[in-house]
Amino acid sequence: MPDENKICLSTVGLTKVFGFGRNTTLAVDHVDIDFYESEVASIVGESGSGKTTLAKMLLGLLKPTEGEIYFQGTKRDIRTRKKKREYWKNIQAIFQDPYASYNIFNKIDSVLLDCIRLRGDGRLPKEEKVALMTEACSFVNLKFEELTNKYPFELSGGQMQRLMIARIVLLKPRILVADEPTSMIDACSRATILEMLLRLRDEIGMTIIFITHDIGLAFFISDNVYIMQQGKVVEHGTADDVILDPQVPYTQRLISDVPKIHEEWDLSTV
Repeated sequence: MPDENKICLSTVGLTKVFGFGRNTTLAVDHVDIDFYESEVASIVGESGSGKTTLAKMLLGLLKPTEGEIYFQGTKRDIRTRKKKREYWKNIQAIFQDPYASYNIFNKIDSVLLDCIRLRGDGRLPKEEKVALMTEACSFVNLKFEELTNKYPFELSGGQMQRLMIARIVLLKPRILVADEPTSMIDACSRATILEMLLRLRDEIGMTIIFITHDIGLAFFISDNVYIMQQGKVVEHGTADDVILDPQVPYTQRLISDVPKIHEEWDLSTV
């Protein structure tokens, strides 16, 4: 459960504008959000709603046009490479496409060793590094001895996403941003990935921020839900409040668009 007395990440008036002059796009429009320790929060919206742009700004991959991001109560400062690496020890990501998440020239050993170096344990003896990588892979039901000297593209999509979670096990960040982490894998693997992420949250108290268009998934896994439309947060609250008693027409439409097996599908809004 989230600790609502401890805000780990927050945004104040966060805004992102792409383009110049008359050819501009307002992707994120003055967003204010507080994320709490050990919380599972979902940012939900259609394609183009601004949720992924927001995620990239939280990760430090995009520079905001306006507004501030606060980490652990202090204004975030990632102006130097050293400060950015320090920030990335505390916030990590799992992206939608596992096939595009890895450098195809780096073997799996290198992927995991990079995590060990990032956390400051690069000088550990080789045996201890292998033990850490073995333990992380075991958490996600992979065997390190079967992965060593292989490339990520030799794995299935589900295995690659589990390897991404093994990276998180090694790094143990305070915050994980999961951008559609299950949308490109089969239903069985999807349930396994979600179970692993929630178990990791329970074990290390990590905050998880899901970026998703799947409002059913958000209801299932989230403590709090934020609905984004055209760059703005138009509704937010607990998962029960937002999904079971939506107040905004946009949220109501997102919920009504979820196909139901026992009802005839209404495609008039598509």
